[in-house]
Amino acid sequence: MNIALKVLSLAISYPSRELQEAVPELKTKVAESGELGSRQCKLLERLLDDIARCDLYDAQERYVFLFDRTRTLSLHLFEHVHGESRDRGQAMVDLMAMYEEDGFEIDAKELPDYLPMFLEYLSLKSVEQGQELLGQIAHIITVVKERLRKRKSVYANAFVVLERLSRGKADGKLVRELLAEPEDDPSDLEALDRIWEEEVVTFGGNAGENTCGTDRIQRQMRAHQRKPGEPGTTQAP
Repeated sequence: MNIALKVLSLAISYPSRELQEAVPELKTKVAESGELGSRQCKLLERLLDDIARCDLYDAQERYVFLFDRTRTLSLHLFEHVHGESRDRGQAMVDLMAMYEEDGFEIDAKELPDYLPMFLEYLSLKSVEQGQELLGQIAHIITVVKERLRKRKSVYANAFVVLERLSRGKADGKLVRELLAEPEDDPSDLEALDRIWEEEVVTFGGNAGENTCGTDRIQRQMRAHQRKPGEPGTTQAP
């Protein structure tokens, strides 16, 4: 198991008492794994320590405000590249098929493109496979990192580490295009409701040729020997 990706998956999941209590163990596992350099270890440790010492309800409120009520910080990958188009639905279907082919079972309450879940899946692959697949979403990682930095959020640390772990550099043109999109105001609840009411995700259609589509990810996967994964649970390693 790729310990660093597993811990990152937990670090950007919805805060829980279990996560807070597991922080000392998670920090030890990351340090012992030797998968991160000293700077990346410190960045991840700062995020974990912040989550651990924060009042749980405050931590949960902060998380919802950032990732659930701010679409431009969404942890659902296809939100950034497909938005409301029907391509998003087909991309979901393709990603689910990839999980199933690899024996990776997901929690029915989460969509397959939820980043913590995707990282957990990658943590079950070899380091090389994880890096290559992570590289397919490098532009999204960079964009979310920059937006979190703008907000001076400690969660930016996780995305700095993910950039370091990915193989390949984010496409500068794609990053600029995504960053040029206007950021929504998470405190404007009426506007937020209108946005979500308008969105319809159709599980069908053609995902097309895109930088984050699973057509590219699946081609990468077929080049490797697959091994059955473990069920996708977001629990401590």
